[in-house]
Amino acid sequence: MSELLEIKAQPRADMGKGASRRLRREGLVPGIIYGARKDPELVSFVHTDLLQHLDHEAFYSSILTLKVEDRSVQVILKDLQRHPAKPFLLHVDFQRVSATEKLRTRVPLHFIGEDDAPAVKGGGGVSHLQTDIEVSCLPGNLPEYVDVDVSGLDVGDTILLSGLVLPEGVELVGADNDVPVAQGHALHTTEVETPVEEEGGEEAPPAEEE
Repeated sequence: MSELLEIKAQPRADMGKGASRRLRREGLVPGIIYGARKDPELVSFVHTDLLQHLDHEAFYSSILTLKVEDRSVQVILKDLQRHPAKPFLLHVDFQRVSATEKLRTRVPLHFIGEDDAPAVKGGGGVSHLQTDIEVSCLPGNLPEYVDVDVSGLDVGDTILLSGLVLPEGVELVGADNDVPVAQGHALHTTEVETPVEEEGGEEAPPAEEE
């Protein structure tokens, strides 16, 4: 497992809003680890350490290793709360994973072959209608992302959720809701209407001041 996916955490005992505020003032982010039929565990993270992972796509869709003192815990990210106006993390939730139990999580879609799509070659484009999908699989089969090959899309063609090619051992969650994932479209043009002045029109006199 790459170093990117290993995050240090510290156990914490205090809980509640007051305790969380104190942690944030100290440059820490309160968090929780739960799942795998074990009791929830309160932890905290150094804000700057956690922040550096946020630009990496794998942080959101891969198995992560939390180093809690001398223990290693395999988890996936379940929730990340951010400050609405400032670049601060408020709270983070991780779910434990078991090698023998299937998990459900969302993985991003990568659209490939767009330059070869007939819709693009004809001057149009390809619309990305979904950015990620929910899958179910064992932790060892969890893909970092799923490729969507759009090289065959012409204008009006659509790739549906059921048309995605998933890795072996990975199942689509919500397959009954067969929504569009990508669609080829023509070049969109916007006509600008030029206002036509009416002949013989007179300007209205300015309103009188009271």
